[in-house]
Amino acid sequence: MPTLAHSMAATTRAARTVHVPLGGRAYDVLIGPDLLAEAGRLVAGRLGKARCGIVTDENVAKHYLPLMEASLRAEGRHKGSIVLPAGEPSKSFGALAPLCERLLEMGLERGDLVIALGGGVIGDLAGFAAGILRRGVRFVQIPTSLLAQVDSSVGGKTGINTSQGKNLIGVFHQPALVIADTDALKTLPAREMRAGYAEVVKYGLLGDAGFFAWLEKAHEGIFSFDHETLATAIETSVKAKAAIVARDEHETGERALLNLGHTFGHALEAWTGYSDRLLHGEGVAIGICLAFRFSESLGLCPKGTAERVVRHIEAVGLPTRIADIPGGTADADELVRLMGQDKKVRDGRLTFILARGIGEAFISHDIEAKQVREFLTREIAA
Repeated sequence: MPTLAHSMAATTRAARTVHVPLGGRAYDVLIGPDLLAEAGRLVAGRLGKARCGIVTDENVAKHYLPLMEASLRAEGRHKGSIVLPAGEPSKSFGALAPLCERLLEMGLERGDLVIALGGGVIGDLAGFAAGILRRGVRFVQIPTSLLAQVDSSVGGKTGINTSQGKNLIGVFHQPALVIADTDALKTLPAREMRAGYAEVVKYGLLGDAGFFAWLEKAHEGIFSFDHETLATAIETSVKAKAAIVARDEHETGERALLNLGHTFGHALEAWTGYSDRLLHGEGVAIGICLAFRFSESLGLCPKGTAERVVRHIEAVGLPTRIADIPGGTADADELVRLMGQDKKVRDGRLTFILARGIGEAFISHDIEAKQVREFLTREIAA
């Protein structure tokens, strides 16, 4: 896995490029300031004379849709724009079907492009629509949230939620290009920015202890939008993910490490009804803390490891316990039931990403539901 040292090499404000090497499906992730205004030129220069249909949400549209449309029109590439309601409920069958119809009404063909302009919800939904439209059209990820820039825009996972769980319906469909404009993060609500940070710290905890130690010292620069600190954090995270995706594109093995904190987190999201009670990144933050406390309870990592993780996550203002979620008391049996719907379940046994220490995550297929239930019961009572 790439380490922090690789990311510190570039120190200018020029866009940094991370290559995702997937043979015929390879693509670049561009990271830097002022990229939205250049998006039309970048798309046309790299992907040819394709017509582009933009998919975004109401929040992002207010800030960036006119700029994006103007950028594409300057290249003669804009075909139309679709603005959806913001929030997790848009990742549903109810939103997918009309979105596909509207993209078809634009006249987009196999050689054209769907532009996903927004956070993780828009990227997942628009990417899924592109993956099934005419049996697959190309799409470009233009992530505008920290969570999407460091995680969900890279790797080709697309999909929607159901009442049974998170991201259970979807396809692997790699983007043709990712454009991560760091300036777009300045309009994010503070809560969304913190939620995205959970995916940043995940990369240090799962395989790069040096990166985690750097984050403990440098995280304030991320939230004050210091260009070098922010770009380094994003680039390091994307390099880590790109390396894992290149080795295990369809999550048959190592890629599952990227789900550190997600088995717990997804169950908590489903329990809260994918509502504003708990943002995805907040669920991941709690899930990461649970994963380390669970690992300690099983004797897998040294005592005090979880406390260090919790202390850092608390320092950035993220929740660390189930009790931090407002609006009700969780039930251990219900959470275990929801975990049973997780995509990583094999032969009815739960798969967890556990840790032997910071930067030493591993995949375990041998966790019994009884162990999890007893651990969650203690956590809920804490």
